[in-house]
Amino acid sequence: MPIKHEIKSQLAKLLATEDLVVEHRCVETAQFNVHTRVLTLPQWDKASNVVYDMLVGHEVGHALFTPDEDLPSHIPHSFVNIVEDARIEKLMKRKYMGLAKSFFGGYKELTEQDFFCLENEDVSKMNLADRANLHFKIGNHTNIPLKEDEMEIIEMISECETFGDVLIAAEELYKFCKEEKDQEKIDDIETPPQQQSGGSDSSQQEQQQPQDESQTSEGSSGGDQFEQPQSQQSTKQSATGSPVDNEPKASTVDKLEEKLKELASMLGGDNIYAEVPKVNLETVIAKNNDIHHTIDSFFKYQEKRVEEKNINLFLKVDDDYRKFKKFAQKEVNYLVKEFECRKAADSYARATTARTGVLDCTKLHTYKYNEDLFKKVTTLADGKNHGLVFVLDWSGSMSNVLTDTCKQLFNLIWFCKKVFIPFDVYAFTNEWNRMFFDPNKNEYIPANLKPHYEKKEGLLSVDDHFTMMNILTSKTSTKELENQMINIWRIAEYFSSKWGTGYSIPEQLSLSGTPLNEALISLHQILPKFQKENKLQKVQCIVLTDGEANPLSRHTEVRREWESGPYMGSRRLSPGSSFIRDRKLGTTYRVEYAWHQFTDLILNNLKDNFPSVNFIGIRVLASRDANSFIKLYYDQKDYSEWQKLQQDWKKMKSFCIKNSGYDAYFGLSATALSQDTEFDVAEDATKTQIKSAFVKSLKTKKLNKKVLGEFISLVA
Repeated sequence: MPIKHEIKSQLAKLLATEDLVVEHRCVETAQFNVHTRVLTLPQWDKASNVVYDMLVGHEVGHALFTPDEDLPSHIPHSFVNIVEDARIEKLMKRKYMGLAKSFFGGYKELTEQDFFCLENEDVSKMNLADRANLHFKIGNHTNIPLKEDEMEIIEMISECETFGDVLIAAEELYKFCKEEKDQEKIDDIETPPQQQSGGSDSSQQEQQQPQDESQTSEGSSGGDQFEQPQSQQSTKQSATGSPVDNEPKASTVDKLEEKLKELASMLGGDNIYAEVPKVNLETVIAKNNDIHHTIDSFFKYQEKRVEEKNINLFLKVDDDYRKFKKFAQKEVNYLVKEFECRKAADSYARATTARTGVLDCTKLHTYKYNEDLFKKVTTLADGKNHGLVFVLDWSGSMSNVLTDTCKQLFNLIWFCKKVFIPFDVYAFTNEWNRMFFDPNKNEYIPANLKPHYEKKEGLLSVDDHFTMMNILTSKTSTKELENQMINIWRIAEYFSSKWGTGYSIPEQLSLSGTPLNEALISLHQILPKFQKENKLQKVQCIVLTDGEANPLSRHTEVRREWESGPYMGSRRLSPGSSFIRDRKLGTTYRVEYAWHQFTDLILNNLKDNFPSVNFIGIRVLASRDANSFIKLYYDQKDYSEWQKLQQDWKKMKSFCIKNSGYDAYFGLSATALSQDTEFDVAEDATKTQIKSAFVKSLKTKKLNKKVLGEFISLVA
């Protein structure tokens, strides 16, 4: 069975009882940085699930119990590791009793596969450090001989509870092995070379004897003939004359580490981990006052130019706005009615009834058969404070449907005004910060760009030109809001008009690319700020767009030979091997291969951070685009659901997708939305014309009520 790396990541986090940062990379050994709390796990694709769980449990033991401090220099680190491994595994099995089975089964498999390389080794001749390592790891599966004097140190290791105990036990273990090694050295020195080499012939002894005698007579006394210089006391000579290190070593530690490297897969590219940056709202958000001051100044400048010609540039477009506002009131009233009904139903559902302790005189005559003679009081729970944040797509592809999208937006804004719900409308763009129009000089001035965040390795890349334009807000007065909505209507009509308009718009309000993903990232700061400022209990986020955006890149340090130093560049995220990591939640999200799924990824991260917020998508579609849009979320495996949505589109010219990153993703027909809901026919109309107009009116009303009803069920 293949190993699911992300499942093992969750196992590590659950065992550690903290939001560890777990990374699966193409590395040979596991590592845990106790300072940054990053656990790096190899891709142990060749390991069984039992061995994988054992290895994860071992590394998490270091995460939980190994402190972030420097090791003493006078004790070899391998000796400290042996004792610390025994301690943390004991504590892990004590904390999670079920993990003992994983350690037992894991080490059993490693023993059977000879991961400690004991097949051709005499364990009894190993030093105590190696035998202690084997005793605590595979002592249940292999007989590890231990002497009586050695058991004192083994018991000291097994009783370690703190890291301080580990250092004491490791030092004692090292001293014991050191003394054992020194004793071997003394024995080697006291043993004649002839015996070490298995003896020599008598002729060689006779030839060497005069030379030895002459050296003795010329030099020191015979008792000092084997004394070595001070610099060589830690090194002994082998039979061939080569130096041998006298420091004791734990060879089983290195052998196990080398064998574990064989389990790790080094094939393919390394996993890439990126994080969502925390953007600065002061640079990201274009203020409402600044936006409409720019629009008003630009429109007044144009009106002034044609004032002498007695031309009203905005007569027709403003008249269209007033007509739409009149026709839209029925839909707005329907929204208000649905909202109040659902709000009241929720309030009564949470109502509580209690006795007052005061007798109800109207029930006294029933005392013989009724025990409930007291008055009751019903307490209705207070309704929740609601707030809405709208995110409007201000990209070039929206030009043909921008007016229809604004119609839906305005309906919802008028609804918010009637039920006193605070709201903010943001339009995302890459054009606002490129230049500014100066009406006094009649020219554009280049903008002074400021970065939205400090660019660091591994952060998702957000363009410095990206802006969230706060085009409408409930903080303005009714009169100001009306003027601002007319401004937005004029701009939408400018882009949507097939025949053009007699006026132009500021360059800063031009349609741009589609920084939808950047806009969703900025919601991490916008939503809590909006909730705090308006003292809200419930916030809803509605995204009005015509499509998804391309995946974001990640920041990475780039070094080139012809430049003096590195600079912070960007690279794309490789699908399948790239992950978006949220340190606050301790979660990771895999970047999938389909380009539109990156937006779903960012939305899923938002929903995990703000579980009480409903994220609703509204997408205005041309009839030809409906089928391709449905196929993004439903393939042949979901044929029945795909067929149902197709039928909804044919009948209602709308549908609701439930398996995207949004809690609900509404697809609406641009053609149907642009139709008036009024039943209006000429005085001399025939019966057929009247019937046709009536059916058309009913269909449109049916469409609006269905969509608006589903919307209110999410918002209320």
